Amino acid sequence: MPPVYRDDPYGGYNFEIVITGISDDGTAVKGSFAEVTGIDASVAHIEYRNGSEDITPRKIPGLKTFSNIVLKRGIIGDLALWDWILAAMNGAVVRTEGSIVLLDEQRKEVMRWNFKRGWPCKWTGPGMNAKNNEIAMETLEICHEGIDIDGQ
Repeated sequence: MPPVYRDDPYGGYNFEIVITGISDDGTAVKGSFAEVTGIDASVAHIEYRNGSEDITPRKIPGLKTFSNIVLKRGIIGDLALWDWILAAMNGAVVRTEGSIVLLDEQRKEVMRWNFKRGWPCKWTGPGMNAKNNEIAMETLEICHEGIDIDGQ
């Protein structure tokens, strides 16, 4: 879905995560998370200089890299994501596609970032403390090999 222009920016609090191909019945797993970070890409630069040129080096593009996508959510008891993590820990990594979907005020999709060949590379369980009044949060990091915006 191509981005829709509007005068006011969208809120960064209304989103969902969709991961395909990890549930037992083959349907996409959707999750509501409290926070998503790591939606970025960079192209490294390589400095190069011929011996006969000025003292200023040329900068040419190098490898492109993508940060891990970090998802944080409250524990909800859904085991589909845990089974995917467990498979990776046991050496049977399942690479799959997924999306981070930005929603408008009516919960309709307005923008979608798709990641390619993702797999769970780190999971952090909740910190627990009887003195606190906080929600038990878990963190999942997904390594991936590319990201694009839907419609590109």
